[in-house]
Amino acid sequence: MADHQASRAKSQPKKHKIYPWIIGLLVLLFGLVVSIGICGAKLYSQAQEVKTHEMNALRSLSAISNVSFVDAIGKVNENLSTIQKETTRSNEITHTGLWDFAAKMPFVGKDIATVQGMTKIVDDLVQDTVPQFLKVVDSLQKADLSAGEGVNLQPIVGIQQELEQANDSLQKNVKRYNSLGEPNIEQIAGAYNQGKDQLDSLATKVDSLSNTMKILPGLLGEGHSRTYAVMAMTTSEMRSAGGLIGSVGEMTADNGNVNISDFRANADYLQYGRADYSPDEKRVFVDQGPLHMSFDIRDIAVFPETQRTADAMRTIWNRTPWGSERPLDGIIMVDPVFVQQLVKVTGNVTLADGTVLTGDNTAEFLLNTVYKKYPEELTNMVFGAVATEVLNNAFKGLTLQKLSDIAQIMQPMAKERHFNIYVFDESLEKEIMAAGFTATLPSSESNPEVGIYVTEQNPSKMGWYIRRHSKINEISKSPDGSVTYHVEYSLSNTMTLQEAQDGIRYITGMNADARGKGMEKILFYPPAGGEIDSISLLGDDGNAVQKTTINGRIVYISYVVIDPGQTKVFSLDVTTSPEADRALTIDQTPQG
Repeated sequence: MADHQASRAKSQPKKHKIYPWIIGLLVLLFGLVVSIGICGAKLYSQAQEVKTHEMNALRSLSAISNVSFVDAIGKVNENLSTIQKETTRSNEITHTGLWDFAAKMPFVGKDIATVQGMTKIVDDLVQDTVPQFLKVVDSLQKADLSAGEGVNLQPIVGIQQELEQANDSLQKNVKRYNSLGEPNIEQIAGAYNQGKDQLDSLATKVDSLSNTMKILPGLLGEGHSRTYAVMAMTTSEMRSAGGLIGSVGEMTADNGNVNISDFRANADYLQYGRADYSPDEKRVFVDQGPLHMSFDIRDIAVFPETQRTADAMRTIWNRTPWGSERPLDGIIMVDPVFVQQLVKVTGNVTLADGTVLTGDNTAEFLLNTVYKKYPEELTNMVFGAVATEVLNNAFKGLTLQKLSDIAQIMQPMAKERHFNIYVFDESLEKEIMAAGFTATLPSSESNPEVGIYVTEQNPSKMGWYIRRHSKINEISKSPDGSVTYHVEYSLSNTMTLQEAQDGIRYITGMNADARGKGMEKILFYPPAGGEIDSISLLGDDGNAVQKTTINGRIVYISYVVIDPGQTKVFSLDVTTSPEADRALTIDQTPQG
């Protein structure tokens, strides 16, 4: 009995020691919850304030990328101090102890850190980059950019270094912003994506202006007279790089003075022979039908690379009376879609018969209507006459507004292959290539593209009726960083059976068996450092696509016939290089 009581007495103190510990822990946890709640409420309140400041700043800043460029620049300049106050306040709020503490918390910490990064980057842009850019624009706005029939190059030469520095700063900051990664919290993700869209748009348009300004002096003959062949392509009769060459004009540029001569029809070049081609190109385009390429002036856009077309053009040019004593400095390839974009900037064109071409109807007129309205022998010259007027107008009465409008056209049009340049001056071409104005086969491992190039095998103008669409879905990522996508590429013939039967033969095809049919030879090139796998024509027996090589590059070739109203779909899996840091895109023959 005594031993039992003693034992009980010994155990009693331990029991009393446990309760205070538990109570202390509960008090501590409760205090932590209350503190987090208070901090969370304060954080939420400040986050709403940050969002307001950031959106106000970005909305004002995004005006710089508007089409009304000069007015937008003025507004940004007027409001710069207000914008700077907005971004400074946001940056101050998000870099306090409370936000630093929240950035280390589990679950939400990464998103809080993203917000801190967003406010810092946008503030850096507004405090440093934007003032640099506004200084350059102010200098150009005060300068006289027009010089008679051409361009006063000196103001453009004078701002080259400052513009390049401002653009580099902008591109680096936008890249920093994009590398933050999309947040998980919906409200933060919404603000992040809205800012990303506005900054990406700004970066793209400023980059277009910067790239155009960089190449313009050299292209327009600063200290060196230059001669270019302006090659008018019709994508109504597709060739890999664009379309059949219908006519060729001559552009001369001497210290900014520009002249576009009348275009010569392709018939004027036929007697001067064909271009050179490799054994592989002969096998694919000449030996393998159904259309056997002649490689005269009409076919030299069948090369997917602008450089190969330029080399071919120079070969033929040198044999002509007008070219044999006047060396060719390069080529400029244009199609009706590019011409239509220029019409929007330079003004409507009125043809001799009263037809008015605008920024909305020019492409359709030159790609389809012209073949219905004029005799066959005149159609190429109509395109040439329109291109002559529009290109000459582009360089007359140049202002900063007009120059910026043209600059914003050039880069996206070049990316879609409606407009390309190649010059034989290696130093200048390096800049033109870097600016994205020279088309190549897929060549960048970091920016992956699958090349899909179409050549019409039915001598016709059926390209207007062939609509092409693509679907790209990511299906897997590998540990090495490569990504595999499933791609579906469809070609639809929008011509009706009635149109095929009743239509003009020059459009539908002269061969009775081919009228209204799209007959397409298609080249599929894997991305640089990547590969194509499991490629097939859906519904086919599996023999529609063949693997081969052209000039050392792996390529998949198919020939497909698309009847009126019919759609054909290719299915392929595409794996990028491990070095890819962007999503897969498609580089393709331009569409009308």
